[in-house]
Amino acid sequence: MYNKYLEIFIEVADTGSFSKAAEKLYISSTAIMKQMNLMEQELGLSLLIRTNHGVSLTEAGKEIYKDAKMIIDYTNRSIKKAKKLQNKNTHFVTIGTSLICPCKPLLDIWYQINDRYPDFKIKILPFEENHTNILNTLNSNGTPLDFIVSPCDSLEWLKNFDFLKLGDYKFCIAVPISHPLAKKDSISFEDLSGEKVTAITTGDSKQNQDILNKIKTICKDVEIFDAPFFYDIDVFNRCEESGSFLVTLECWKDVHPAFKTIPLSSGETIPYGILYSKTPTDDASKFLNIIKEVVNK
Repeated sequence: MYNKYLEIFIEVADTGSFSKAAEKLYISSTAIMKQMNLMEQELGLSLLIRTNHGVSLTEAGKEIYKDAKMIIDYTNRSIKKAKKLQNKNTHFVTIGTSLICPCKPLLDIWYQINDRYPDFKIKILPFEENHTNILNTLNSNGTPLDFIVSPCDSLEWLKNFDFLKLGDYKFCIAVPISHPLAKKDSISFEDLSGEKVTAITTGDSKQNQDILNKIKTICKDVEIFDAPFFYDIDVFNRCEESGSFLVTLECWKDVHPAFKTIPLSSGETIPYGILYSKTPTDDASKFLNIIKEVVNK
């Protein structure tokens, strides 16, 4: 909104040197001199007195210098006010993402309709994958994240957060790629007999408990290892080290390259969707209403 020559001119006047101004502005002193020569030519004024000892201002230069700072300050304040007005009509939403809780399912929906809602600005933030962090980041209005996309049937989570279902994920078994069963397109519970299987043995997920009960009932001589209620990359690493299968979900098929993720032939699923605070921000509430309209069509 103002001629950029002014900023260079002020720096030259303040330092009394083309070379010192160049150091502060991270450009060459030759470029500084050229810019000042062009400024004087365009204005038809002599602004600088150049000597072997440095640079000083002419009377005309002093007048320009006095007003230049005011012009820059006024312009910056004007831009700041304009941005505030613009932001007043802009809705900001933060969505968490991680290896285990990727936000892509929600963004796939949003990018189908976002051109109709130019006032919404979406910020994607990575977050640490652990149960405690989920509770903290979504706990109340004003926390870093508005939404996390995750599988969820946890009674604890549903007690603390609201949940908008987007779909269902199939339960799968992550099988080491070197194992003969890795050649199969689906796996039955009987296939797990005689194997080591890592699964969630504690928690408040009905679907996970049903899977565990079927493994114990149907599989013969199966060795079950406990997995934490909230998976992270370490769970996959431990399974690789021990040669264990892992009860997993189709959304995690690319988490670890040492495993092939194969659906259970019995077709068990778990709901996935948006987890969010019971006291969402106004912007988050408006965003949710938009997504609900799409999901409920």
